[in-house]
Amino acid sequence: MQRIITPLLGLEVAAIAIDDEPRALEVIEIHAQKVPFLALKATFTDAFEAIPYLQQNKVDLIFLDIKMPDISGIEFVHILQKTPMIVFTTAYSEYAVKGFELDAVDYLLKPFSLVRFTKACNKALEMKLSRTDTAPNFLFLKTGYEEEKVLLDDILYVEAEGNYMAYVLANKKLLCRQNIGECMAQLPANQFIRIHRSYIVALNKIQKITRQAVWVAGNEISVGASYEDKIGEIRKQLGL
Repeated sequence: MQRIITPLLGLEVAAIAIDDEPRALEVIEIHAQKVPFLALKATFTDAFEAIPYLQQNKVDLIFLDIKMPDISGIEFVHILQKTPMIVFTTAYSEYAVKGFELDAVDYLLKPFSLVRFTKACNKALEMKLSRTDTAPNFLFLKTGYEEEKVLLDDILYVEAEGNYMAYVLANKKLLCRQNIGECMAQLPANQFIRIHRSYIVALNKIQKITRQAVWVAGNEISVGASYEDKIGEIRKQLGL
């Protein structure tokens, strides 16, 4: 069942929520009314009903339950042609790792508080702002006790190394203590793409593409089995 919601004015992140439990959607609606920049446009108890809505409307963010009867939230993400930002919501903590492997903005474990919900919304807002045309062409990476300015165009690829992300540049590598989800949140989506649970590559640095790998600066980087659909996205963005 779909419910259309009239949003408050002045909000910046357009969102929908999908959950087979109406009570769970009511909680999201109540919390959303208290987040000034969040426009919750519609809610769905049937994930398949959300597909035509997504095709016809601009949606920045989906609050998505993982365990649903006909299709899981993870399966739903895979069938979308264009994926908005995702905040997974579920009562099952064992799905957290899988959720973050899909570049989820955040993962809300039910029952979640307004404070925790707002934190997830703030992450989505930061990610949206980072993707705008007015976003700066650099970022500051915290390496130890210092923060180093790095031009986005100097980044070849980023690799997960334990509790760190390694930003590989032409002449050096910088280690930053963060996870891959935090890394994705600060990199513009029109310039970088995740192709593996451990790798993010700069689109304009890709030299060669196959179904199983891409080459950046002479380095072969494998495409993860669950990321093979990204090859088509890469070709489209590069105009191939």
